[in-house]
Amino acid sequence: MMRPTRTIIRWLNRVQPPQPFPLSDFGRISQEVKPCDIVLVEGRSRISQVIKAVTQSSWSHAALYVGRLYDIEDPEARRLVQEAAQLPASEQLVIESLLGRGTLVRPLSTYKQDHLRLCRPHGLSYRDAQQVLAYAVAQIGKAYDMRQVFDLLRFLLPWSLLPRRWRSSLFRQHPGEQTKTVCSTLIAEAFGAVQFPILPLVQRDEGEEVKLFRRNPKLCTPSDFDYSPYFQIIKYPFMDFSTHTSYRLLPWSTTAPEMVVAEGYLPSGGANADAKEASSAAQPLEATARSERLV
Repeated sequence: MMRPTRTIIRWLNRVQPPQPFPLSDFGRISQEVKPCDIVLVEGRSRISQVIKAVTQSSWSHAALYVGRLYDIEDPEARRLVQEAAQLPASEQLVIESLLGRGTLVRPLSTYKQDHLRLCRPHGLSYRDAQQVLAYAVAQIGKAYDMRQVFDLLRFLLPWSLLPRRWRSSLFRQHPGEQTKTVCSTLIAEAFGAVQFPILPLVQRDEGEEVKLFRRNPKLCTPSDFDYSPYFQIIKYPFMDFSTHTSYRLLPWSTTAPEMVVAEGYLPSGGANADAKEASSAAQPLEATARSERLV
């Protein structure tokens, strides 16, 4: 890799510091996640900001949850994951494709401080799940396809504004085996190997029979798994209602710090009055909740 390219990649991969309190509860996620779940990540790097802006989504990255080593049935796939991860057998692992690093295995805990969402393939059988994992494992070591990222960006931009030489080459056929990939394409191809739908094209033929057509996996973005009707969306917010008897009893602040007001989270005028009104309205509920607990 040429030095200018490495410099650009380092610049694109520069990560902003995490929020003090992430929007998701990583503890719950790590307990409930299952093999073949897709972990969507709201990234904090510069390339993540570009992807989110172009796709108009909060999700900039997708990783395939593998589970622990003993969750992988195929001995060869288990060996490859173990060699790639070099981590204890009890570690929860994901397979992903990263800019500048390619397709690799990393611990789920890498994203402990990030906003996450789980997308679970509805009705995926155990045998097919193992095939999906085996396909993804076979891609370990492939380089990250930076050209495909730029092609996708060009494809999503208005066609008429771009010179012909800059237009997307996503639909061109490339002979030979593909040796590069990106995060969403890797996962889309893995599920495509067992004919599991993500966002298929649906049409009717002349006999009014419904036909499904697979979309080009190179056009897949992280938000497609969130939007797909074939994946269950699983959220575990940092502040969950299950720990409170009512959302009205959440620990809302009665003051409005200048920084919070400046960021638009609370109205600049009358914020304290509104908070006090909400607090006083919640007092009867709090008293009722306490009496119920005593009973």
